[in-house]
Amino acid sequence: MNNLTEMILPPEGEVWQLQRKNAQASTEWSDLLFNDAEAEADSTAPEPVVKDDQGYKRRNPKSKQEERLKDLSVKEILCEIHEDDQNCLRCNTLLRPIGKETVREELEYIPAKLQIIRYVRMAYECTQCKHTDTPYIEKALTPSPLMAHSLASSSTVAHVMYQKYANAMPLYRQEKDWEQLGFALSRATMANWIIRCSQDYLDPIIVHLREKLRQREILHCDETPVQVLKEEGKKPQSKSTMWLYRTGNDEKPPIILYDYQKSKSGENALNCLKGFNGFLHSDGYAGYNRLKDVTRCGCWAHLRRKFVEAAPTDKWPENRPPTPAEVGRDYCNRLFKIEETLSALSPDERYLKRLELEKQVLEAFWCWIDTLKVLQGSAFGKAVIYARNQRRYMENYILDGRCLLSNNLAENSIRPFTVGRKNWLF
Repeated sequence: MNNLTEMILPPEGEVWQLQRKNAQASTEWSDLLFNDAEAEADSTAPEPVVKDDQGYKRRNPKSKQEERLKDLSVKEILCEIHEDDQNCLRCNTLLRPIGKETVREELEYIPAKLQIIRYVRMAYECTQCKHTDTPYIEKALTPSPLMAHSLASSSTVAHVMYQKYANAMPLYRQEKDWEQLGFALSRATMANWIIRCSQDYLDPIIVHLREKLRQREILHCDETPVQVLKEEGKKPQSKSTMWLYRTGNDEKPPIILYDYQKSKSGENALNCLKGFNGFLHSDGYAGYNRLKDVTRCGCWAHLRRKFVEAAPTDKWPENRPPTPAEVGRDYCNRLFKIEETLSALSPDERYLKRLELEKQVLEAFWCWIDTLKVLQGSAFGKAVIYARNQRRYMENYILDGRCLLSNNLAENSIRPFTVGRKNWLF
Protein backbone atom coordinates (compact mmCIF):
# COMPACT_ATOMS: atom_id res chain seq x y z
CA MET A 1 0.00 0.00 0.00
CA ASN A 2 2.81 2.45 0.83
CA ASN A 3 4.47 1.79 -2.52
CA LEU A 4 1.20 2.37 -4.33
CA THR A 5 0.63 5.61 -2.45
CA GLU A 6 4.12 6.87 -3.24
CA MET A 7 3.60 5.99 -6.90
CA ILE A 8 0.21 7.66 -7.20
CA LEU A 9 0.59 10.82 -5.13
CA PRO A 10 2.60 13.89 -6.23
CA PRO A 11 5.56 15.09 -4.14
CA GLU A 12 4.76 16.82 -0.85
CA GLY A 13 5.93 20.20 -2.19
CA GLU A 14 3.51 19.93 -5.09
CA VAL A 15 0.68 18.96 -2.70
CA TRP A 16 1.33 22.10 -0.64
CA GLN A 17 1.44 24.26 -3.78
CA LEU A 18 -1.88 22.85 -4.95
CA GLN A 19 -3.45 23.60 -1.57
CA ARG A 20 -2.14 27.18 -1.62
CA LYS A 21 -3.57 27.71 -5.11
CA ASN A 22 -6.99 26.44 -4.01
CA ALA A 23 -7.00 28.69 -0.96
CA GLN A 24 -5.95 31.71 -2.99
CA ALA A 25 -8.66 30.99 -5.57
CA SER A 26 -11.38 30.95 -2.90
CA THR A 27 -10.24 34.26 -1.36
CA GLU A 28 -9.82 35.97 -4.73
CA TRP A 29 -13.33 35.09 -5.92
CA SER A 30 -15.03 37.77 -3.85
CA ASP A 31 -12.60 40.37 -5.19
CA LEU A 32 -13.58 39.53 -8.77
CA LEU A 33 -17.30 40.16 -8.34
CA PHE A 34 -17.19 43.89 -9.02
CA ASN A 35 -13.85 44.48 -10.74
CA ASP A 36 -14.32 42.04 -13.60
CA ALA A 37 -13.33 44.66 -16.18
CA GLU A 38 -9.99 45.24 -14.44
CA ALA A 39 -9.53 41.52 -13.91
CA GLU A 40 -10.22 40.62 -17.54
CA ALA A 41 -8.13 43.44 -19.02
CA ASP A 42 -5.08 42.14 -20.88
CA SER A 43 -2.63 44.46 -22.58
CA THR A 44 -1.42 41.53 -24.70
CA ALA A 45 -4.87 40.84 -26.20
CA PRO A 46 -4.47 40.59 -29.99
CA GLU A 47 -5.25 43.60 -32.15
CA PRO A 48 -4.75 43.74 -35.94
CA VAL A 49 -1.19 42.68 -36.61
CA VAL A 50 0.95 45.52 -38.03
CA LYS A 51 4.40 45.01 -39.52
CA ASP A 52 6.98 47.08 -41.34
CA ASP A 53 7.37 46.42 -45.05
CA GLN A 54 9.91 48.69 -46.74
CA GLY A 55 8.84 51.70 -44.75
CA TYR A 56 5.10 51.06 -45.01
CA LYS A 57 2.81 49.81 -42.23
CA ARG A 58 0.82 46.84 -43.44
CA ARG A 59 -1.55 44.59 -41.57
CA ASN A 60 -1.21 40.86 -41.66
CA PRO A 61 -4.22 39.65 -43.71
CA LYS A 62 -4.37 36.47 -41.66
CA SER A 63 -4.75 38.20 -38.30
CA LYS A 64 -7.33 36.92 -35.84
CA GLN A 65 -9.03 40.30 -35.88
CA GLU A 66 -9.83 40.07 -39.59
CA GLU A 67 -11.02 36.50 -39.17
CA ARG A 68 -13.58 37.72 -36.64
CA LEU A 69 -14.72 40.59 -38.87
CA LYS A 70 -14.88 38.80 -42.21
CA ASP A 71 -18.62 37.99 -42.01
CA LEU A 72 -19.76 41.48 -40.93
CA SER A 73 -21.16 44.04 -43.35
CA VAL A 74 -18.92 47.04 -44.05
CA LYS A 75 -19.95 50.68 -44.31
CA GLU A 76 -17.26 52.93 -45.73
CA ILE A 77 -17.04 56.58 -44.67
CA LEU A 78 -15.12 58.52 -47.31
CA CYS A 79 -13.14 61.44 -45.91
CA GLU A 80 -12.65 64.09 -48.61
CA ILE A 81 -11.15 67.57 -48.80
CA HIS A 82 -13.80 70.24 -49.07
CA GLU A 83 -14.23 71.46 -52.64
CA ASP A 84 -13.25 74.98 -51.63
CA ASP A 85 -9.88 73.70 -50.42
CA GLN A 86 -9.04 71.43 -53.37
CA ASN A 87 -6.42 73.76 -54.82
CA CYS A 88 -2.66 73.48 -54.73
CA LEU A 89 -1.19 75.77 -52.08
CA ARG A 90 1.79 76.51 -54.40
CA CYS A 91 0.23 77.24 -57.82
CA ASN A 92 -3.53 77.19 -57.06
CA THR A 93 -4.13 74.35 -59.58
CA LEU A 94 -7.20 72.20 -58.92
CA LEU A 95 -6.21 68.92 -57.23
CA ARG A 96 -7.36 65.63 -58.69
CA PRO A 97 -7.88 62.37 -56.67
CA ILE A 98 -5.15 59.75 -57.10
CA GLY A 99 -6.26 57.08 -54.64
CA LYS A 100 -7.54 56.31 -51.20
CA GLU A 101 -6.30 54.39 -48.18
CA THR A 102 -7.93 52.72 -45.19
CA VAL A 103 -6.95 54.55 -42.02
CA ARG A 104 -8.74 52.50 -39.37
CA GLU A 105 -11.76 50.30 -38.69
CA GLU A 106 -14.31 50.54 -35.88
CA LEU A 107 -16.93 48.09 -34.68
CA GLU A 108 -20.29 49.88 -34.52
CA TYR A 109 -23.19 48.72 -32.37
CA ILE A 110 -26.61 49.33 -33.94
CA PRO A 111 -29.37 49.26 -31.28
CA ALA A 112 -32.53 47.27 -31.88
CA LYS A 113 -35.54 49.02 -33.36
CA LEU A 114 -39.21 48.19 -33.65
CA GLN A 115 -41.38 48.27 -36.73
CA ILE A 116 -44.91 47.19 -37.58
CA ILE A 117 -45.30 44.46 -40.18
CA ARG A 118 -48.68 45.07 -41.83
CA TYR A 119 -50.04 42.27 -44.01
CA VAL A 120 -52.17 43.70 -46.81
CA ARG A 121 -53.77 41.27 -49.21
CA MET A 122 -55.00 41.92 -52.69
CA ALA A 123 -58.48 41.06 -53.95
CA TYR A 124 -59.08 40.09 -57.58
CA GLU A 125 -62.28 39.95 -59.61
CA CYS A 126 -63.22 38.37 -62.88
CA THR A 127 -64.07 41.08 -65.38
CA GLN A 128 -66.44 38.75 -67.24
CA CYS A 129 -68.29 37.34 -64.25
CA LYS A 130 -68.74 40.72 -62.57
CA HIS A 131 -71.66 41.42 -64.91
CA THR A 132 -73.42 38.18 -64.04
CA ASP A 133 -75.53 37.16 -61.06
CA THR A 134 -72.52 35.27 -59.56
CA PRO A 135 -69.47 37.56 -59.67
CA TYR A 136 -66.16 35.83 -58.92
CA ILE A 137 -63.76 37.42 -56.43
CA GLU A 138 -60.58 35.82 -55.09
CA LYS A 139 -58.32 37.10 -52.32
CA ALA A 140 -54.61 36.35 -51.87
CA LEU A 141 -53.46 33.99 -49.13
CA THR A 142 -51.78 35.46 -46.04
CA PRO A 143 -49.39 33.79 -43.57
CA SER A 144 -50.99 32.38 -40.44
CA PRO A 145 -50.37 34.49 -37.30
CA LEU A 146 -48.22 33.19 -34.48
CA MET A 147 -51.15 33.77 -32.11
CA ALA A 148 -54.62 34.87 -33.13
CA HIS A 149 -55.61 38.43 -32.24
CA SER A 150 -52.12 39.30 -31.01
CA LEU A 151 -49.34 41.68 -32.06
CA ALA A 152 -46.76 39.01 -31.25
CA SER A 153 -44.45 37.87 -34.03
CA SER A 154 -42.04 34.96 -33.95
CA SER A 155 -39.10 37.34 -33.55
CA THR A 156 -40.58 39.21 -30.57
CA VAL A 157 -41.54 36.04 -28.68
CA ALA A 158 -38.17 34.44 -29.44
CA HIS A 159 -36.43 37.56 -28.12
CA VAL A 160 -38.44 37.54 -24.89
CA MET A 161 -37.71 33.84 -24.34
CA TYR A 162 -34.03 34.26 -25.15
CA GLN A 163 -33.64 37.19 -22.78
CA LYS A 164 -35.36 35.37 -19.93
CA TYR A 165 -33.98 31.85 -20.24
CA ALA A 166 -30.62 32.35 -21.94
CA ASN A 167 -29.62 35.74 -20.51
CA ALA A 168 -31.48 35.31 -17.20
CA MET A 169 -33.30 38.64 -17.56
CA PRO A 170 -36.60 38.73 -15.65
CA LEU A 171 -39.74 39.99 -17.37
CA TYR A 172 -39.94 43.13 -15.25
CA ARG A 173 -36.50 44.18 -16.52
CA GLN A 174 -37.49 43.40 -20.09
CA GLU A 175 -40.54 45.58 -19.54
CA LYS A 176 -38.19 48.56 -19.00
CA ASP A 177 -36.24 47.73 -22.16
CA TRP A 178 -39.41 47.72 -24.25
CA GLU A 179 -40.33 51.11 -22.82
CA GLN A 180 -36.98 52.50 -23.93
CA LEU A 181 -37.69 51.19 -27.43
CA GLY A 182 -40.91 53.19 -27.44
CA PHE A 183 -43.50 50.46 -26.85
CA ALA A 184 -45.39 49.69 -23.62
CA LEU A 185 -45.30 45.89 -23.31
CA SER A 186 -46.39 44.57 -19.93
CA ARG A 187 -44.81 41.59 -18.21
CA ALA A 188 -48.23 39.91 -18.08
CA THR A 189 -48.46 40.04 -21.87
CA MET A 190 -44.95 38.63 -22.24
CA ALA A 191 -45.81 35.84 -19.80
CA ASN A 192 -48.89 34.97 -21.86
CA TRP A 193 -46.77 34.88 -25.01
CA ILE A 194 -44.27 32.50 -23.41
CA ILE A 195 -46.93 30.13 -22.07
CA ARG A 196 -49.06 29.99 -25.21
CA CYS A 197 -46.15 29.56 -27.62
CA SER A 198 -44.54 26.95 -25.38
CA GLN A 199 -47.74 24.91 -25.37
CA ASP A 200 -48.46 25.32 -29.07
CA TYR A 201 -45.00 25.02 -30.59
CA LEU A 202 -42.46 23.70 -28.05
CA ASP A 203 -44.34 20.92 -26.24
CA PRO A 204 -44.45 18.65 -29.34
CA ILE A 205 -40.72 19.17 -29.79
CA ILE A 206 -40.08 18.27 -26.15
CA VAL A 207 -42.07 15.04 -26.50
CA HIS A 208 -40.09 14.10 -29.61
CA LEU A 209 -36.72 14.93 -28.02
CA ARG A 210 -37.56 12.94 -24.88
CA GLU A 211 -38.19 9.88 -27.00
CA LYS A 212 -34.88 10.40 -28.78
CA LEU A 213 -33.15 10.91 -25.42
CA ARG A 214 -34.29 7.54 -24.12
CA GLN A 215 -32.84 5.83 -27.18
CA ARG A 216 -29.31 7.03 -26.43
CA GLU A 217 -26.81 4.90 -24.51
CA ILE A 218 -25.04 7.57 -22.42
CA LEU A 219 -27.00 10.10 -20.33
CA HIS A 220 -26.24 12.69 -17.65
CA CYS A 221 -28.74 14.05 -15.14
CA ASP A 222 -28.86 16.57 -12.33
CA GLU A 223 -31.42 18.40 -10.22
CA THR A 224 -31.61 21.71 -8.37
CA PRO A 225 -34.22 23.22 -6.03
CA VAL A 226 -36.37 26.18 -7.00
CA GLN A 227 -38.99 28.10 -5.02
CA VAL A 228 -42.29 28.84 -6.76
CA LEU A 229 -44.96 31.17 -5.40
CA LYS A 230 -48.73 30.88 -5.91
CA GLU A 231 -48.53 27.22 -6.89
CA GLU A 232 -51.72 25.29 -6.33
CA GLY A 233 -51.55 22.80 -3.48
CA LYS A 234 -48.17 24.01 -2.17
CA LYS A 235 -47.02 26.46 0.46
CA PRO A 236 -44.91 29.40 -0.79
CA GLN A 237 -42.02 28.27 1.43
CA SER A 238 -41.87 24.76 -0.07
CA LYS A 239 -39.27 23.82 -2.64
CA SER A 240 -39.84 22.41 -6.09
CA THR A 241 -37.18 20.83 -8.33
CA MET A 242 -35.85 21.49 -11.80
CA TRP A 243 -34.49 18.28 -13.30
CA LEU A 244 -32.02 18.21 -16.16
CA TYR A 245 -31.42 15.32 -18.54
CA ARG A 246 -28.89 15.42 -21.35
CA THR A 247 -26.99 13.13 -23.67
CA GLY A 248 -23.36 12.33 -23.06
CA ASN A 249 -20.14 12.01 -25.01
CA ASP A 250 -21.52 9.76 -27.75
CA GLU A 251 -20.40 11.89 -30.75
CA LYS A 252 -24.02 12.59 -31.71
CA PRO A 253 -25.98 15.87 -31.64
CA PRO A 254 -26.62 16.75 -27.97
CA ILE A 255 -30.10 16.76 -26.45
CA ILE A 256 -30.60 18.85 -23.29
CA LEU A 257 -33.99 18.84 -21.57
CA TYR A 258 -35.29 20.59 -18.45
CA ASP A 259 -38.17 19.03 -16.51
CA TYR A 260 -39.93 20.99 -13.76
CA GLN A 261 -41.50 18.91 -11.01
CA LYS A 262 -43.08 19.80 -7.67
CA SER A 263 -40.89 17.37 -5.71
CA LYS A 264 -37.43 15.80 -5.63
CA SER A 265 -38.77 12.27 -5.60
CA GLY A 266 -36.82 9.75 -7.62
CA GLU A 267 -40.15 8.80 -9.19
CA ASN A 268 -39.75 11.84 -11.44
CA ALA A 269 -36.51 10.51 -12.93
CA LEU A 270 -38.09 7.07 -13.27
CA ASN A 271 -41.03 8.47 -15.23
CA CYS A 272 -38.91 10.69 -17.47
CA LEU A 273 -36.34 7.99 -18.32
CA LYS A 274 -38.78 5.11 -18.61
CA GLY A 275 -37.37 2.71 -21.20
CA PHE A 276 -33.75 3.89 -20.93
CA ASN A 277 -31.23 1.15 -20.10
CA GLY A 278 -27.76 2.59 -20.74
CA PHE A 279 -25.14 4.41 -18.65
CA LEU A 280 -26.48 7.19 -16.40
CA HIS A 281 -24.09 9.76 -14.89
CA SER A 282 -25.36 11.40 -11.72
CA ASP A 283 -24.36 12.60 -8.27
CA GLY A 284 -24.92 10.55 -5.13
CA TYR A 285 -28.64 11.35 -4.75
CA ALA A 286 -30.41 8.18 -3.58
CA GLY A 287 -33.50 8.93 -5.68
CA TYR A 288 -31.71 7.61 -8.77
CA ASN A 289 -31.66 4.14 -7.16
CA ARG A 290 -35.22 3.72 -8.44
CA LEU A 291 -33.79 3.30 -11.94
CA LYS A 292 -33.18 -0.45 -11.98
CA ASP A 293 -32.25 -1.09 -15.61
CA VAL A 294 -29.43 1.44 -15.89
CA THR A 295 -25.71 1.38 -15.10
CA ARG A 296 -25.08 4.33 -12.82
CA CYS A 297 -21.76 6.16 -13.07
CA GLY A 298 -20.69 8.15 -10.01
CA CYS A 299 -19.15 11.61 -10.23
CA TRP A 300 -15.52 11.98 -9.17
CA ALA A 301 -15.85 15.77 -9.21
CA HIS A 302 -18.39 15.52 -6.38
CA LEU A 303 -16.09 13.24 -4.42
CA ARG A 304 -13.07 15.47 -5.01
CA ARG A 305 -15.08 18.50 -3.83
CA LYS A 306 -15.78 16.82 -0.50
CA PHE A 307 -12.07 16.15 0.07
CA VAL A 308 -11.25 19.75 -0.88
CA GLU A 309 -13.80 21.04 1.64
CA ALA A 310 -12.21 18.86 4.32
CA ALA A 311 -8.63 19.97 3.54
CA PRO A 312 -7.10 22.66 5.80
CA THR A 313 -7.03 26.18 4.42
CA ASP A 314 -4.62 27.71 6.96
CA LYS A 315 -1.00 28.35 6.01
CA TRP A 316 1.15 25.46 7.11
CA PRO A 317 4.90 24.85 6.70
CA GLU A 318 5.83 24.06 3.12
CA ASN A 319 7.55 20.77 3.91
CA ARG A 320 4.77 19.29 6.02
CA PRO A 321 3.28 15.90 5.02
CA PRO A 322 -0.15 15.99 3.32
CA THR A 323 -3.22 15.62 5.46
CA PRO A 324 -5.57 12.66 4.82
CA ALA A 325 -8.06 14.98 3.09
CA GLU A 326 -5.30 16.21 0.77
CA VAL A 327 -4.31 12.61 0.03
CA GLY A 328 -7.88 11.85 -1.08
CA ARG A 329 -8.00 15.03 -3.13
CA ASP A 330 -4.71 14.16 -4.84
CA TYR A 331 -5.98 10.70 -5.79
CA CYS A 332 -8.89 12.40 -7.56
CA ASN A 333 -6.56 14.95 -9.15
CA ARG A 334 -4.40 12.18 -10.57
CA LEU A 335 -7.43 10.58 -12.26
CA PHE A 336 -8.44 13.92 -13.82
CA LYS A 337 -4.88 14.51 -15.05
CA ILE A 338 -4.85 11.14 -16.77
CA GLU A 339 -8.26 11.87 -18.31
CA GLU A 340 -6.87 15.07 -19.84
CA THR A 341 -4.25 13.07 -21.71
CA LEU A 342 -6.95 10.73 -23.08
CA SER A 343 -9.37 13.40 -24.32
CA ALA A 344 -8.25 13.17 -27.96
CA LEU A 345 -8.54 9.38 -28.17
CA SER A 346 -11.41 7.40 -29.63
CA PRO A 347 -13.78 5.67 -27.17
CA ASP A 348 -12.19 2.28 -27.82
CA GLU A 349 -8.67 3.63 -27.32
CA ARG A 350 -9.76 5.51 -24.19
CA TYR A 351 -11.26 2.31 -22.77
CA LEU A 352 -7.98 0.43 -23.13
CA LYS A 353 -5.86 3.29 -21.79
CA ARG A 354 -8.07 3.62 -18.73
CA LEU A 355 -7.52 -0.02 -17.90
CA GLU A 356 -3.80 0.52 -18.29
CA LEU A 357 -3.35 3.83 -16.48
CA GLU A 358 -6.33 4.44 -14.18
CA LYS A 359 -7.10 0.97 -12.88
CA GLN A 360 -4.05 1.02 -10.60
CA VAL A 361 -4.99 4.46 -9.27
CA LEU A 362 -8.47 3.21 -8.43
CA GLU A 363 -7.11 0.12 -6.67
CA ALA A 364 -4.72 2.21 -4.61
CA PHE A 365 -7.47 4.68 -3.70
CA TRP A 366 -9.89 2.02 -2.46
CA CYS A 367 -7.13 0.26 -0.52
CA TRP A 368 -6.40 3.57 1.19
CA ILE A 369 -10.13 4.17 1.89
CA ASP A 370 -10.43 0.73 3.51
CA THR A 371 -7.66 1.53 5.99
CA LEU A 372 -9.27 4.72 7.31
CA LYS A 373 -11.10 5.17 10.60
CA VAL A 374 -12.94 8.48 10.67
CA LEU A 375 -15.35 10.52 12.74
CA GLN A 376 -18.73 10.47 11.04
CA GLY A 377 -19.54 14.08 11.88
CA SER A 378 -16.30 15.56 10.54
CA ALA A 379 -15.90 16.95 7.02
CA PHE A 380 -13.28 14.33 6.22
CA GLY A 381 -15.49 11.61 7.68
CA LYS A 382 -18.36 12.70 5.41
CA ALA A 383 -16.05 12.52 2.39
CA VAL A 384 -14.88 9.01 3.25
CA ILE A 385 -18.41 7.77 3.99
CA TYR A 386 -19.62 9.28 0.70
CA ALA A 387 -16.84 7.44 -1.14
CA ARG A 388 -17.72 4.14 0.52
CA ASN A 389 -21.44 4.51 -0.15
CA GLN A 390 -20.84 5.38 -3.82
CA ARG A 391 -18.08 2.84 -4.42
CA ARG A 392 -20.22 0.51 -6.54
CA TYR A 393 -20.92 3.38 -8.96
CA MET A 394 -17.56 5.15 -9.03
CA GLU A 395 -15.72 2.66 -11.28
CA ASN A 396 -18.49 2.05 -13.82
CA TYR A 397 -17.15 4.79 -16.11
CA ILE A 398 -14.27 2.52 -17.15
CA LEU A 399 -16.74 0.02 -18.65
CA ASP A 400 -17.24 2.21 -21.73
CA GLY A 401 -14.86 4.70 -23.33
CA ARG A 402 -17.74 7.10 -24.00
CA CYS A 403 -18.45 7.52 -20.29
CA LEU A 404 -16.88 10.39 -18.38
CA LEU A 405 -15.09 10.68 -15.08
CA SER A 406 -17.50 13.33 -13.79
CA ASN A 407 -21.03 14.62 -14.20
CA ASN A 408 -19.79 18.10 -15.16
CA LEU A 409 -21.69 18.00 -18.46
CA ALA A 410 -24.99 18.03 -16.57
CA GLU A 411 -23.79 20.56 -14.01
CA ASN A 412 -22.63 22.96 -16.73
CA SER A 413 -25.96 22.55 -18.54
CA ILE A 414 -28.04 23.32 -15.46
CA ARG A 415 -25.90 26.31 -14.44
CA PRO A 416 -27.77 28.80 -16.69
CA PHE A 417 -30.96 27.96 -14.80
CA THR A 418 -29.28 28.45 -11.42
CA VAL A 419 -28.01 31.85 -12.59
CA GLY A 420 -31.49 32.79 -13.77
CA ARG A 421 -33.01 31.60 -10.49
CA LYS A 422 -31.12 34.33 -8.63
CA ASN A 423 -32.57 36.96 -10.95
CA TRP A 424 -36.12 35.67 -11.25
CA LEU A 425 -36.71 35.49 -7.47
CA PHE A 426 -39.38 32.77 -7.47
